[in-house]
Order: sequence, then structure tokens, then C-alpha cells
Amino acid sequence: MSWAAAMVIAMAIEAVLGWPAGIFRRVGHPVTWLGRLIRSIDDKFNVDVDSLPVRRFKGSMALLAVVAAAALPSIAVQSLLPPNFTGTLLLGVLAWPLVASRSLYDHVAAVAAPLGHGDLAAARSAVAMIVGRDTSKLDEAGVARAAIESLAENTSDGIVAPIFWGVLLGLPGIAGYKAINTLDSMIGHRTSRHEAFGWASARADDVANFVPARFTALLLALISCKPMATMGLAVRDAKHHRSPNAGWPEAAMAGALGIRLSGPRIYHDRISEEPWLNEGGREAVAEDIWSALHRYFLAVLLLSAICALMALVAGT
Repeated sequence: MSWAAAMVIAMAIEAVLGWPAGIFRRVGHPVTWLGRLIRSIDDKFNVDVDSLPVRRFKGSMALLAVVAAAALPSIAVQSLLPPNFTGTLLLGVLAWPLVASRSLYDHVAAVAAPLGHGDLAAARSAVAMIVGRDTSKLDEAGVARAAIESLAENTSDGIVAPIFWGVLLGLPGIAGYKAINTLDSMIGHRTSRHEAFGWASARADDVANFVPARFTALLLALISCKPMATMGLAVRDAKHHRSPNAGWPEAAMAGALGIRLSGPRIYHDRISEEPWLNEGGREAVAEDIWSALHRYFLAVLLLSAICALMALVAGT
């Protein structure tokens, strides 16, 4: 059984089918299942009367519980698969829901289309679905930046990182990673409620994405017209980002497109003075979102080719 080949199969199925709406209506999605579990744990165990050390301890136990809930059944299922191509194929089908390449493309394209036709209100509504900042006052450049930043970051979080851990550890790797990433997205925020309870989840997500984020920057640099300059800019500017990982793919995308990303934005009625990535770049426009999506497609294609090559080499 080849874990690398299984990841190629998962990416191929997801690219063709996405996650069909009919299946979602009937059974939901593995990430929504994890979300319900996390919400239940947060509601029950993250209580205001506890001290900060107690909340941090409970949050650490929540991390372990959710990762175990995802990884342990995956270990059991993977152990039952035959060690041949049939097992590889079944593993790819099981990993399919945990890759989000098509849905990410569709969500970002839904921003580019109205923005390109001058419908700023519709573009703001579409980008609000994929970012956490206040989008109500964004101009064209702000909407375009938000969409491209989300695309770059989620190329790492939603595709490269799951595939990386899937190639490394098989189904338990990709399932465990999705558990950590979902925990971070739900309770890893630096708010009064989750500063302590979500601390362990946020740190685990930082560790899980350390290599994938930098590898994503490399993929984006390799498919750009100026790979050395693009990677050099990522190395230079990534450290300016508030996240230890997200700055890598975002800076690489900014360099590949020749635009500036990040910068000041509004979160929860307060202005966050974020530094620029590729500060000397031009302002983003609607067409840059399509250019970013094109580079995203090429990066995912390159990732698939690398996985396929790994499977071929391992099979020789």
C-alpha cells in the first residue's frame, strides 16, 4: 500500500467531485463532525470560573481527546486495508473528504467573478465567507487582497499540510492533522474566552503547519516566473506576519503576482496594524485573483506530481 499514491487518488477524486451537496445534506462532512465535538467540549469544559492554568490544562486535554477521536478510528480502519493497490485505492477514497482543493477554488472564484464585473457588494459578501475580518468597508484592492491571502494560506492549511501528513503517516496522519486544524480555527483565537483554553490547539497547529507552510511557499515559487526572487521574498517577509506559518505562502504569492498583501485590517471593530508583505508591490485588482487561482492550480498539480513520483520511486 502506497500512502503517497493514495493521496494522489484523494486529490484526483476531490478535484473532480468536490464534496457533493447531496452527501453533505445527508451525512455532513468529517470536519463538521469534528466541529460539533469541539463545540460540545468547549461549551462543557471551558468555564469562566476556572483559573487560567486550569483552563489551559483542560484545553490541552481537549486537544488530545479530539485528535484521538480522529486518529484512533483511522488507525483501526487503515490496519484492515489490504497491502496492495486495492488498499491504496480505498485509502485514497477515505482520505478524499479531508482534502479541499476544489472547494477552495470555488470559494475564491466566487469573489473574483462579481469583483471583476464591478459588483463590490457581492464581492464583499463572498469574501466574508472565507475571511474573519470586517469586509463591509473594503474597496476593490482590499477585497482582492483578502481573497488572495485566504487562497494562499489555505493552500497550505487545506491542501499541502493534509497531503504532507497523509504521505507521512497515512490516514491517521491526515485525519489527525484535520482535527488539529479544526481545533485551531474554532478555539485557537486570542480572545478572552479562548486565550487559555485554546492555547494548546494553537501551538499544535503552529507545529503541524511548520514544514507544510514553507513547502507551500516553495511550490508557489517553483511555478512562478521568477522562482529565486519569489522564494527570496518569502524568506525576507514571512517573519513580518502575525502567524509563524501563514506569512510564507502569502509572501510567496505576493511575490509571484507582484502585489502587496496583508497590511492594516479591521477585526471585531478594531484596526489591526499588520505590516505589508512585498510592500513595494502594486495594489491588487480583481484580475489578480484569477492569476492567483491559476498559480494555485499549478501548485496543486505540482504537489500531485511530486506525490506520484514518490509512489513510483517507492514501488521500484
